[in-house]
Amino acid sequence: MPLLETRSTPMKPAEYAEHQILEAILDNSYVPGDVLPGERALAQALGVTRPTLRETLQGLAKDGWITISHGRPTRVNDYLSSGGLGILTTLARYGDYLSHDMIAHLLEARTLIFPGVARQAAEKNSGVIIEYLEDPLSPDLDAVSFARFDWGLQMLMVSLAGNPVLKMLFNDFAPVYQVLGERYFGMPESRILSIAYYSRLAAALESGPDTVRDLVESTMAGAKNLWEEMS
Repeated sequence: MPLLETRSTPMKPAEYAEHQILEAILDNSYVPGDVLPGERALAQALGVTRPTLRETLQGLAKDGWITISHGRPTRVNDYLSSGGLGILTTLARYGDYLSHDMIAHLLEARTLIFPGVARQAAEKNSGVIIEYLEDPLSPDLDAVSFARFDWGLQMLMVSLAGNPVLKMLFNDFAPVYQVLGERYFGMPESRILSIAYYSRLAAALESGPDTVRDLVESTMAGAKNLWEEMS
């Protein structure tokens, strides 16, 4: 595996080293199981000091990108299996590497988690959600604004559900959703589907929490299917 190339950049040395190593992992220059160059060689290739490199590698190891073992080479992990939410947050910063399959996995995870959140939120305060949904949306609205509205709705429900652990999880998910939402709502079909969903959700909130849960589950499963068809 060749050493990484250096380039001029306004980043701080530690940020630059992290950026270069992450890009090499994400573009498969280094794949799971590969060994990174030794500390001296890698520091020289990146143009940073060895203490700066050590700091960078420790941070990457903490998030699950690599494994550092004393007296052994540093290896690249299968980060999709070994990483935590920190991996998702980093992937959001490198949006070009959020693959079609990764976005499908994210949509599936949302389908598994969010219907229960929506039910709990509807049970606690359906009126606040109905009020939020009164803001009209047009299919011609840009993808960024659509994503902002949709994320606001989801976070409102998470807050109403009252579970602080869920709130922390979704707070961490926000940067990823910004990337995912802009791509998803970039498709006209997605915007039309969502406008219909918001209208049906307002009606479901009048019918009760179980109706809300079932609607959210079917709609989110449909969103995943639409993404796969359109992509």
